[in-house]
Amino acid sequence: MDISIPKRISQAILNSLSAGVVPRIGLEYIAVGRRREIETVLEDLENISQGAASFRFIIGRYGSGKTFFLQALRNFAMDRDFVSADADLSPDKRFSGSAGSGLATYRELMQRLSTKVRPGGGALEGLLQRWINSVQTEVIRDGYPPEDGDHVSRVEWKILRIISEMEEYAHGFDFASALSSYFKGFIQGDDEKKNAALRWIRGEYALKTEAKRSLPVGEIINGDNWYDYLKLFAAFCTRIGYKGLLIFIDEGVNLYKITNRISRENNYEKLLSFFNDIMQGKAPHLGFYMGGTAQFLEDERRGLASYPALKSRLEESRFVRSGHVDSGSPVIRLSQLSGEEIYILLERLTEIHALHHGYEERLGKEELRAFMEMALSAPGAGEFITPREIARDFIALLNILMDESETDFYDLIRREDMQVKAANPDELYASFDL
Repeated sequence: MDISIPKRISQAILNSLSAGVVPRIGLEYIAVGRRREIETVLEDLENISQGAASFRFIIGRYGSGKTFFLQALRNFAMDRDFVSADADLSPDKRFSGSAGSGLATYRELMQRLSTKVRPGGGALEGLLQRWINSVQTEVIRDGYPPEDGDHVSRVEWKILRIISEMEEYAHGFDFASALSSYFKGFIQGDDEKKNAALRWIRGEYALKTEAKRSLPVGEIINGDNWYDYLKLFAAFCTRIGYKGLLIFIDEGVNLYKITNRISRENNYEKLLSFFNDIMQGKAPHLGFYMGGTAQFLEDERRGLASYPALKSRLEESRFVRSGHVDSGSPVIRLSQLSGEEIYILLERLTEIHALHHGYEERLGKEELRAFMEMALSAPGAGEFITPREIARDFIALLNILMDESETDFYDLIRREDMQVKAANPDELYASFDL
């Protein structure tokens, strides 16, 4: 496979995989397998663009590729003109919590708001400015150039028409007020007014009184209502030319890890309310994708299955349990990559590494097969070793062979201390998913 990759992307791929994290860019160059799962979600995207909503749990064992899959979906979505936002749950970021952990999740989603032109996050202000600029361009096409006395009033009329549509939603008046304040600050060159509006949309005001001093609002975004504002933002995105808003939540296991039963169930109750709202079609143009392990889903003591309402909604049919696949299920299960798929991944990493560093590839089919044999030779490795470990070790090997040209490949992989030990499933707890 002949490829051409910008240096910044190949560097990001190699650096990320070497450090055991998922690249946020360039995933299309190393994505292998998952054709059925990807086709299922691409159908979701088409439906969401038409006004539907979708909620999916991406479930797999540690190392099966949940994080990689979520990031790949994020990139697919942005390429198709969706707005995306992603967040990792943690002890400080949940769906609900007395210490503001629900609002912390919302704030991270807003910080990581991304579009095709701003894929790395921080896209909120650029998105608003693009919208205003597009309206100005539309007014110019209508025959009212900037020097025309009616130009600003016509831009304002078109902007306020969209803003007024937001008032029809729950909490829509305050959301519309914040958008209107940003527009006025943009037109007037008032950075203070713009920044106040951005702070409000990002959920950064802690007190209503503080927000009211800067904006004509009656409420603030808080730990109880933040999901409603995601729905509002999804509706707004479609009105300014995007196809919808997709939310990607990873590390669902952090809800499973909450030791306090009441706190854990409060989070499951919040998750249930999101799920019901989306699945009942009450959140147009919104997609919600959440990654977690089978234990997080199935454990009847602390997992989602411990919460009866969630268990009944997520339980698989008898046909799925007998080996069939239900593409309409809210649960998408990821299996381990096959040996063939791992081989293709190694081929691509070999080519990317050589291309990035500017040398002729030294490893062919026999060497790649030998590396796989070494990596998967330990007892249990075929079941428990993760693609993350294989990719990290393989890139390290490529680095050594590049830096030490006299080193023999076969001598290197046959050294006793280079043999990969099978990972214990309990030790995969913090494993990165590739």
